[in-house]
Order: sequence, then C-alpha cells, then structure tokens
Amino acid sequence: MKKPASLPALDEFGRIQLSKNFFMRDFLYSEIGHLHGLSNIPDEPDLAIKAGKKICENLLEPLQDRFGRLAIRSAYRSKEVNGFGNEQQKAKKSGYTCASNEKNYGHHIWDERDKNGHIGATVCLVVPSFIPLYDRGVSWKALAWWVHDNLPYSSMYFFPKNAAFNLRWCEVPERRIDSYIKPDNGTLTKPGMPNNEGDHSQEYAPLSEI
Repeated sequence: MKKPASLPALDEFGRIQLSKNFFMRDFLYSEIGHLHGLSNIPDEPDLAIKAGKKICENLLEPLQDRFGRLAIRSAYRSKEVNGFGNEQQKAKKSGYTCASNEKNYGHHIWDERDKNGHIGATVCLVVPSFIPLYDRGVSWKALAWWVHDNLPYSSMYFFPKNAAFNLRWCEVPERRIDSYIKPDNGTLTKPGMPNNEGDHSQEYAPLSEI
C-alpha cells in the first residue's frame, strides 16, 4: 500500500480494521501534529498496519475485555511528528516528551523496525475504570502486574496523571516495567530480576472491584 496522498485514500486508510474494536483512525491523532500542522501518516502503511494489528489483537483487546473502554492518549507517530517533538524536547520546550526517532522505531513509530530489526508498536493509554481505585490510593503496580501476568507485552512505562502508561507490543518481547510515579519510580521488573517470573496475583487483588 502506498502512503495515502489524498483525502479519499486517507479516509480508506483510517477505516482499516485492526481488530474487533479498533480501527487505524483511532491511533492517528497527534496533538503535536494538530498544533503545528505536521503530517501523522505512515510512510510504510503496510508495516504500520501489521504492527497495529498485533498490538490491538494481543494487548488492547484483552485489556479492554477485562477493564472496559480504553482511552488512547498517544499512539502512532510519523517520523516528522516525532522528530519535531524530540527537537522541542531538547530545546526544553514545555510539554514535549518525545524520544529520538531512532529510539522510537518499533515503538511509537510503527512503520519502522527497531534497532534489532523487530516489528513493534507502542500506545499510551489510560484505563478509565482504574482511575477511581488509583485516586483512592491503589498503586499503579496492581495494573502493571495484571498485564505482566496475563498479556504478552514487551514493555510498560507508567506516568503519574491517571496512571497513564506506554504499552508496547514487540515480536520479541522484553517483559520490562518502569515508572515515573513516586515513591516507586524506576524499574519495577525486567529480565534477570527475581520478580520477573512467577505469580503476582496478590499484587492485583484490588482490581477485583472492577
């Protein structure tokens, strides 16, 4: 498939169904692109579709089946959008948090393979049904450990507001969880740590309220 170069072509691209509940259009909105008039359309649509189907089928659908509707905060980024965001971040402009294009290949930039040649995709999302628990003091780690035990994710990175997190699928998963949420910020688990294996169901017992 060629990069959509007309409104009808982009409309058809957006209508591509990635899984039972998700379409390509769900992942194309970019606040950076909207604000600065930058294109957020894949250069390699077929690769973006392939990666998008994998993250939807393997991670987003089962997560939504368990916890209800997901709110997508940030998903696919074109090299143009992400590169601009990274430039603004390096200039210390407020609100811009994009890593370099090279670091985001196979992450937010779905239509490029990562440095190891693997297909991957990242979505930043919020689980609305978890917010009331989080506001009452339930740790973000409850949600993190549930995903760790139940889904074939590659990495997660949690943020303080509403326990939003970057969720990545990769064809060779890393199985790593990090967080910016104090006082437990840093790495929760990664391969080689004793807690990376085994059952963590006690950690996510509070999720039974959802």
